[in-house]
Amino acid sequence: MSKIKPSKGAPHARIMGVGGYRPTRVVPNEVILETIDSSDEWIRSRSGIATRHWASPEETVAAMSIEASGKAIADAGITPEQIDGVIVATVSHFKQTPAVATEIADRIGAGKPAAFDVSAGCAGFGYGLTLAKGMVVEGSAEHVLVIGVERLSDLTDLEDRATAFLFGDGAGAVVVGPAKEPMIGPTIWGSEGDKSDTIKQTVPWDVYRDGTVEKFPAITQEGQAVFRWAVFEMAKVAQQALDAAGISPADLDVFIPHQANMRIIDSMVKTLKLPESVTVARDVETTGNTSAASIPLAMERLLATGQAKSGDTALVIGFGAGLVYAATVVTLP
Repeated sequence: MSKIKPSKGAPHARIMGVGGYRPTRVVPNEVILETIDSSDEWIRSRSGIATRHWASPEETVAAMSIEASGKAIADAGITPEQIDGVIVATVSHFKQTPAVATEIADRIGAGKPAAFDVSAGCAGFGYGLTLAKGMVVEGSAEHVLVIGVERLSDLTDLEDRATAFLFGDGAGAVVVGPAKEPMIGPTIWGSEGDKSDTIKQTVPWDVYRDGTVEKFPAITQEGQAVFRWAVFEMAKVAQQALDAAGISPADLDVFIPHQANMRIIDSMVKTLKLPESVTVARDVETTGNTSAASIPLAMERLLATGQAKSGDTALVIGFGAGLVYAATVVTLP
């Protein structure tokens, strides 16, 4: 018989607060058209994007995360000292080590929490949320800060007609803490590594360092293949998350998918047969695709504008490079 004492975690976990930060510079499609042969109409029809935010040199991954985190912690009604876990989902922090989560934890005054980064592309926030829930329920942390943050403008090839208009910068954060009833449902997550070439970095960092190529690495993708996968396969994953939570589309109040593309969002709504009463996040129009930051940023905007309210039941799903995905049902803070 084991001599190890059982963990003393919370019975369940919930999102207690949310915060977001968008860089001050707003970039309209006209700026993108300076380097690609296209039109505003074409960009809007293909992606639904009209503007995006690009970070200044001062708006670093850490700086944006700190701004979003401060709002999330205040919204949760706790102090930074009560944070005992920090998880940062990002693919655009250019230091291999240390994890940017450790810097953020120190600068927000969190003390000595567990702190680490997660690289799961556009599903990164969902991965972080799932890990945070496990930490709270297992008992290794009481309050976990989950941040999705990207500076994708650093990884954008402005001459690539297929992707130059897609990406934006920003940070979104939530605080996950204890709950007496289920408020974060089971996660449906996974990967399809056989499709990893459909979204990828153009060349590894070492190739650029060695001078084999002169062009800085950027994100590229096979648009049609990604579109088909997202619309058909991710709708199935979203339905599985609803089933795992024991609810139907009619029980939903809000749908917050990864803000990759307006056409993907609208197609998923149709495939899932969501009622018109369900509020759908369409933050991509003014924020662009911010990868790991897109779901918390969209969540924060819906709550701030009154399109969603505390206690609403929301389906969230992230999907992207890997290819990886994560979907769950949550109660909004």
